[in-house]
Amino acid sequence: MIRRIKRSDKFEISLVVKDDQFIRPPKDAQRNALLNRAIKEFAEDLTALDHQAGKFVQGAVQNTFIDRTQAILDDQEIMEDWQVPVMQAMAGIVTESQGDILEIGFGRGISSDMIQSHRVRSHTIIECNDAIVARFYQWKGNYQDRDIRLVHGLWQDVMDGLGCFDGIFFHTYPLNEDEYMNYVNGSVTFAAHFFETAEKHLRPEGVFTYFSNEIDSLGREHQRLILKHFSSFSAEIVELNVPDDVKDTWWANSMVVIKAVK
Repeated sequence: MIRRIKRSDKFEISLVVKDDQFIRPPKDAQRNALLNRAIKEFAEDLTALDHQAGKFVQGAVQNTFIDRTQAILDDQEIMEDWQVPVMQAMAGIVTESQGDILEIGFGRGISSDMIQSHRVRSHTIIECNDAIVARFYQWKGNYQDRDIRLVHGLWQDVMDGLGCFDGIFFHTYPLNEDEYMNYVNGSVTFAAHFFETAEKHLRPEGVFTYFSNEIDSLGREHQRLILKHFSSFSAEIVELNVPDDVKDTWWANSMVVIKAVK
């Protein structure tokens, strides 16, 4: 049995390794280095989170989940205004090639406007909500000379019928409580359940972008998951002005946006 303890004036970390074969490289010194690094990183993460937690806002209380697949939503329910800087950063990433772009979720059309401002070759949008699809057709009238296409349905149902793209922009949300529990509470980032699909539908050197569930860096679990499906990635911290009564499941003053390259 191995025991490691790290103390500070605010917390104490205790690690007990009961299996002698757990984390067992050839040399004891190598094992010690790995265990010590893990504890050190965890301690530093706790300190950083303590600093960030002091900047959180309370947010509105949500006691119920509705199925949002066909719900009639107002603008702020679709996307709150504080997310606009995140959309702007993602749009800049996904349009670098000015090629064929796939956008998952139309929403209020704000990110679609941003994508169109970069004069991409084609723009395909997947949207499942009938009321938001009606918004799309009104919006499209502003771009009658552009190659813009709508695919009506859930991405899980329609992706197999689509080809490959130079960039994929993923901005959608949990449609019901099950998705929230599985893909937000139970995952390092909501977009993770789309990673395999994004990899499949990107051309070589294609770019996938999404907002993360992280504040000022990427955890190792998140990085490993990205590199399982993509050759490289970069991260950008976007500063936010989150209102005290934010309704979304985010309360911090920054968010990390990801660029993953196939």
